[in-house]
Amino acid sequence: MSDEKPKSPMPAQHQDRQPGLESEMTPRPEFESPTYRAAGKLEGKVAIVTGGDSGIGRAVAVTFAKEGADVAIVYLDEHDDAKETVRQIEQEGRRGLAIAADLRGEAAAMDAVARTVRAFGRLDTLVNNAAYQVVQESIADITEEQLDRTFRTNIYAYFFMVKASLPHLKPGSTIINTSSVVAYRGAPMLLDYSSTKGANVAFTRSLSQQLIEKGIRVNSVAPGPIWTPFIPSALPPEEVAQFGADTPMKRPGQPSELAPAYVYLASEDSSYVAGQTIHVNGGEVING
Repeated sequence: MSDEKPKSPMPAQHQDRQPGLESEMTPRPEFESPTYRAAGKLEGKVAIVTGGDSGIGRAVAVTFAKEGADVAIVYLDEHDDAKETVRQIEQEGRRGLAIAADLRGEAAAMDAVARTVRAFGRLDTLVNNAAYQVVQESIADITEEQLDRTFRTNIYAYFFMVKASLPHLKPGSTIINTSSVVAYRGAPMLLDYSSTKGANVAFTRSLSQQLIEKGIRVNSVAPGPIWTPFIPSALPPEEVAQFGADTPMKRPGQPSELAPAYVYLASEDSSYVAGQTIHVNGGEVING
């Protein structure tokens, strides 16, 4: 047997900042599929997508717009990427709003939701998607600062955004959390990140039970390896060149391949679905 590691179709590359920039990736992620056909599933709705400047968030925001929703995106400081996402939303004939905010603090979440409701008059769907990760070989290398930032970005912010959104959500509204395949199979070099994604699953299930009587459905999506700025900003170049090659499909997924799952969970098509996780991971079979 060969010891050679499988190669990804993506070339080796690295970005020295987190979050990364979609505009600096080669090739650029695909945020819209040329074969996608919208059907007005979110006509007249309003959504907030955190981490909406690029990657999965951009794909979800633009696809929601295709389906008729006005969309506010919340992002950290990737201003050029955020402007491009808003441009794409508006190109679909819908209203877009970019809000720069650090959601690790509850006040920022309250402000982001308030600005969205002021701009669009309502809120129907919250997509908690923003995340942070740092690769570390050992638990001994994870500093208190890193642990705090990872948990505050990946789980505290989800709590804060739900608390801020809840007064505006009516029966029929939806909340969608982005988890990860690593919540189910683990990732030894992403110990703190994997822990937060496991927390996302438990958060989704518990919140669903809490809000179901209010007519608000809560679900999550668990992506596998997806080609986003997260990857070159978090992984060394040699690992980027192997990214996604170990999946049954032998490649990373594109953000556009995830967006329809979010549309489904945000729309009436999933009216009998709550507390569930959709796995979009290139064919990996998940238990749990």
